[in-house]
Amino acid sequence: MLLGDKGYDADAILADLEDRGVAAVIPPKRNRKVQPVIDGYLYALRNLVERCFSKLKHSRRLATRYDKTAESYLGFILVASARLWVRHFVNRT
Repeated sequence: MLLGDKGYDADAILADLEDRGVAAVIPPKRNRKVQPVIDGYLYALRNLVERCFSKLKHSRRLATRYDKTAESYLGFILVASARLWVRHFVNRT
Protein backbone atom coordinates (compact mmCIF):
# COMPACT_ATOMS: atom_id res chain seq x y z
CA MET A 1 0.00 0.00 0.00
CA LEU A 2 1.28 3.46 -0.88
CA LEU A 3 0.04 6.50 1.00
CA GLY A 4 0.79 9.69 -0.87
CA ASP A 5 -0.36 13.24 -1.36
CA LYS A 6 -1.83 14.88 -4.44
CA GLY A 7 1.62 15.34 -5.95
CA TYR A 8 1.74 11.60 -6.69
CA ASP A 9 -1.59 11.59 -8.55
CA ALA A 10 -0.24 10.90 -12.03
CA ASP A 11 -1.45 8.30 -14.50
CA ALA A 12 2.05 6.84 -14.96
CA ILE A 13 2.59 6.42 -11.21
CA LEU A 14 -0.85 4.90 -10.64
CA ALA A 15 -0.40 2.50 -13.59
CA ASP A 16 3.01 1.40 -12.29
CA LEU A 17 1.59 0.78 -8.82
CA GLU A 18 -1.28 -1.20 -10.29
CA ASP A 19 1.15 -3.35 -12.32
CA ARG A 20 3.09 -4.09 -9.14
CA GLY A 21 -0.07 -4.97 -7.22
CA VAL A 22 0.25 -2.04 -4.82
CA ALA A 23 -2.90 -0.37 -3.55
CA ALA A 24 -2.63 3.42 -3.86
CA VAL A 25 -4.26 5.74 -1.33
CA ILE A 26 -3.66 9.03 -3.11
CA PRO A 27 -6.28 11.78 -3.19
CA PRO A 28 -7.09 12.90 -6.74
CA LYS A 29 -6.27 16.33 -8.08
CA ARG A 30 -9.17 18.64 -8.78
CA ASN A 31 -8.68 18.52 -12.52
CA ARG A 32 -9.39 14.77 -12.77
CA LYS A 33 -12.58 14.06 -14.68
CA VAL A 34 -13.27 10.88 -12.69
CA GLN A 35 -12.66 11.39 -8.99
CA PRO A 36 -11.77 8.01 -7.43
CA VAL A 37 -12.82 7.40 -3.84
CA ILE A 38 -10.02 6.90 -1.31
CA ASP A 39 -10.10 5.45 2.18
CA GLY A 40 -10.14 8.51 4.44
CA TYR A 41 -9.03 6.54 7.51
CA LEU A 42 -5.87 5.28 5.82
CA TYR A 43 -5.12 8.73 4.44
CA ALA A 44 -5.43 10.15 7.97
CA LEU A 45 -2.75 7.69 9.13
CA ARG A 46 -0.39 9.30 6.61
CA ASN A 47 -0.90 12.59 8.44
CA LEU A 48 0.18 10.96 11.72
CA VAL A 49 3.39 9.71 10.12
CA GLU A 50 4.18 13.15 8.70
CA ARG A 51 3.58 14.77 12.09
CA CYS A 52 5.94 12.28 13.73
CA PHE A 53 8.70 13.12 11.22
CA SER A 54 8.07 16.82 11.83
CA LYS A 55 8.47 16.35 15.59
CA LEU A 56 11.63 14.32 15.08
CA LYS A 57 13.11 17.07 12.91
CA HIS A 58 12.78 19.51 15.82
CA SER A 59 16.01 17.90 16.97
CA ARG A 60 18.60 19.91 15.10
CA ARG A 61 20.96 16.97 15.02
CA LEU A 62 18.45 14.93 13.00
CA ALA A 63 17.39 17.72 10.67
CA THR A 64 20.94 18.62 9.65
CA ARG A 65 22.38 15.09 9.90
CA TYR A 66 25.54 15.81 11.85
CA ASP A 67 26.29 12.11 12.36
CA LYS A 68 28.84 10.57 10.03
CA THR A 69 27.68 6.95 10.11
CA ALA A 70 24.26 5.43 9.51
CA GLU A 71 24.49 3.54 12.82
CA SER A 72 24.97 6.66 14.92
CA TYR A 73 22.22 8.47 13.00
CA LEU A 74 19.81 5.59 13.58
CA GLY A 75 20.82 5.53 17.24
CA PHE A 76 19.88 9.17 17.66
CA ILE A 77 16.59 8.60 15.82
CA LEU A 78 15.81 5.93 18.39
CA VAL A 79 16.73 8.26 21.26
CA ALA A 80 14.57 11.08 19.84
CA SER A 81 11.69 8.64 19.27
CA ALA A 82 11.93 7.43 22.85
CA ARG A 83 11.86 11.05 24.06
CA LEU A 84 8.66 11.65 22.09
CA TRP A 85 7.12 8.45 23.41
CA VAL A 86 7.99 9.21 27.04
CA ARG A 87 6.70 12.77 26.72
CA HIS A 88 3.32 11.27 25.85
CA PHE A 89 3.08 9.69 29.32
CA VAL A 90 4.44 12.54 31.45
CA ASN A 91 1.90 14.56 33.44
CA ARG A 92 -0.99 12.27 32.53
CA THR A 93 -3.30 11.05 35.26
